[in-house]
Amino acid sequence: MAKVIELNKSITESNDRDAQQLREELQEKGVLLINLMSSPGSGKTTLLSRTITDMHREVPIAVLEADIESAVDAEHIEALGASALQVHTDGMCHMDAGMTKRGLEGMDLSGIRIAFLENVGNLICPAEFDTGAHKNVMILSIPEGDDKPLKYPLMFSMADVLLITKIDTKQYFNFDMEQCMERVRHLNPKIEIFPVSAETGEGMKAWEDWLRKSLF
Repeated sequence: MAKVIELNKSITESNDRDAQQLREELQEKGVLLINLMSSPGSGKTTLLSRTITDMHREVPIAVLEADIESAVDAEHIEALGASALQVHTDGMCHMDAGMTKRGLEGMDLSGIRIAFLENVGNLICPAEFDTGAHKNVMILSIPEGDDKPLKYPLMFSMADVLLITKIDTKQYFNFDMEQCMERVRHLNPKIEIFPVSAETGEGMKAWEDWLRKSLF
């Protein structure tokens, strides 16, 4: 049974200050915090599962699972051998720095090199709050369509990395990969883009190499 923490609001008023403090504290501990964002059903947990399976023997990984209810994702991650903690956001559609800090304090980060925050699933609220992460990574799945950068520009503008997932399904959907990348880079010229399939493993090495290079 996965451990669950109930969260309702940030413990401090200044989120930006809290976020910077959290980043510095984690960097001193050698822990890279990745804020993973996407819409529901895009494959966050599947992508994390493949990443953990590929890397956790080499790079110890912890996952902070943020959901409004349930502990199913944390239980799944724990079964793969990674450290996981479920947090409930009391109906809130995002995590902020104070909430993230409280969640991480409920985990044993000794020896952990990468901590993933699997943020609440939507493309609006999570983009508006600094969680204290060192890197912001968003997922766009092939079935969602190539027009999402036009509809949710803030999310694409603030991400360091875009993972285009479920590329093994591209033949079944009208998804223009080049047009999507062009739209994203128009919003965010510095973003790194990795098309991947957690199902087949295609593209995963490039994503995982980026994680290795980002370690402290």
